[in-house]
Amino acid sequence: MPLEPLIIIAATNLEPVFEPVIEKAGFKLVRLRIMGGAAKTLQVMAERPDGTMDVQGCTALSHAILDFIEAEDPIEGEYEIEVSSPGIDRPLTRPMDFSRWSGHEAKIELTAPHEGKKRFRATLLGLDGQDVRIRDTSLGIDEIRFPFRAIANAKLVLTDKLINEHSKTRTPAQQEK
Repeated sequence: MPLEPLIIIAATNLEPVFEPVIEKAGFKLVRLRIMGGAAKTLQVMAERPDGTMDVQGCTALSHAILDFIEAEDPIEGEYEIEVSSPGIDRPLTRPMDFSRWSGHEAKIELTAPHEGKKRFRATLLGLDGQDVRIRDTSLGIDEIRFPFRAIANAKLVLTDKLINEHSKTRTPAQQEK
């Protein structure tokens, strides 16, 4: 029997439904999407306000979301939920992510080509209003700008610099785990 294709849908219409529940539980929503074919999974990627997330946090948030789903039934049909941390090489989903991670390398895919190119592996330079600023040395251009809304996908690249910064921000208790 052929495998069913995996379909990934950004669940932006569900963000206003789930974000208050996530915030009430003490977390910030990073990304919400629905994956699957006939069997669906609601993927919730979240973190604490300080940017951390651990197994206990995922468990607590899972329980809060399940309680909400049981009471409100906001999504039609059967589905599983998956709660996770964004990880070190996290997706960049909000404008503030591009300022927060300025100086780090990212992979960015646009919805349409900009200056003849749709995919970039570049250094983040932050924001100017709602415009994302990057440096892509492969093009020989010091700075490229495009509207945040033009981004289809963006993700940090796992580099030594990112790993070193991440390890400096972890508490001694987190480093022992």
